[in-house]
Amino acid sequence: MPELPDIAAYLEALRPRIVGQTLEQIRLASPFLLRTTQPPPAALEGREVRELRNIGKRIAVGLNGDYWLVLHLMIAGRLHWRPANAKLAGRQNLAAFDFPNSTLTLTEAGTKRRASLHLLEGEEALRTLDPGGIDVFRADFDEFRSRLTVENHTLKRVLTDPRVFSGIGNSYS
Repeated sequence: MPELPDIAAYLEALRPRIVGQTLEQIRLASPFLLRTTQPPPAALEGREVRELRNIGKRIAVGLNGDYWLVLHLMIAGRLHWRPANAKLAGRQNLAAFDFPNSTLTLTEAGTKRRASLHLLEGEEALRTLDPGGIDVFRADFDEFRSRLTVENHTLKRVLTDPRVFSGIGNSYS
């Protein structure tokens, strides 16, 4: 499962490619992927990407008008940069996000479909996806140490609790 360092690498690779670009179309190959009903995908189409950030293990794409496209890759989800209007052929392709000069595709290996897409409007809606853990890349040593002792748990359990530390799972604990 992609964890905070992996998500940070995705964000670093995506920023120069999509910030400032217009999201022309959202294509879903699998209806299970979309976990929200409002706003509809059409409400986000035609809007410019203004920022990228992570919410734990999620990738949040901020669009003009305070709309958000939030991806959780789960265990086997991956993002791929493809030529413009790339086809969504094959069982692994779940979604495509079309930009003027290229397409970002979401794939998921295996037969179980765990990846998710949330389309949200407003910062308040975005906060509902945040379990509240601190970002270990931004925390200072004292804040990190104090979070370790919030509850009496084993080190692995406290490190993987998203309410305590954001974005850490089995791989990095």
